Amino acid sequence: MKQTNLFDFDCIRFDVPDAELTYVPHFVEQADIFLSRLKQELCWSQDEITLFGKHHRIPRLQAWYGDAHAQYTYSGLPMKPNAWTPVLESLRISCEQYLGCRFNSVLGNWYRNGQDSMGMHADNEPELGTNPVIAALSFGQTRTLKFRHKQKRGTLDIAMESGSLLVMAGATQRFWQHGISKSTKPMEDRISLTFRYIY
Repeated sequence: MKQTNLFDFDCIRFDVPDAELTYVPHFVEQADIFLSRLKQELCWSQDEITLFGKHHRIPRLQAWYGDAHAQYTYSGLPMKPNAWTPVLESLRISCEQYLGCRFNSVLGNWYRNGQDSMGMHADNEPELGTNPVIAALSFGQTRTLKFRHKQKRGTLDIAMESGSLLVMAGATQRFWQHGISKSTKPMEDRISLTFRYIY
């Protein structure tokens, strides 16, 4: 991987095949304040998904926000967006200005402890289009985001620090899966916000 400077932020671009991954530590100042506001102000729920005909409660809390038309289906779960809140709007604008692209929705995931997790998956739903740009902000406990190539033996671990931004672009979602594993270590709260554009 190589370190570059872009728009006054130090960022790390990972040299892996079939992906465009850029990590920006310290993208958001006062991340602890944002964490507290997100916990209090967003409408969190523990949804249920169906896998192989069985119902499962997802091991984390979720919140879906966006423009009124930004309908999204995740693991068979249709999600109707809540209206943007001021804190989400401000974070969206920061990401849009930094990346030079537009986002009309955001998925929040609240990992309450080490037993909350996210299975390996790719954000490759048709409504995201080809080669989507996804901006992932992290607040709170550092958790490792694991990447695994779908066809090759490549793997990558990225420690998502509080206040950091990870940009997944290019062919990343076509060739890689990512997820958050459970941990037996004591863990505090972590909230991730993944901004995206729904067509």
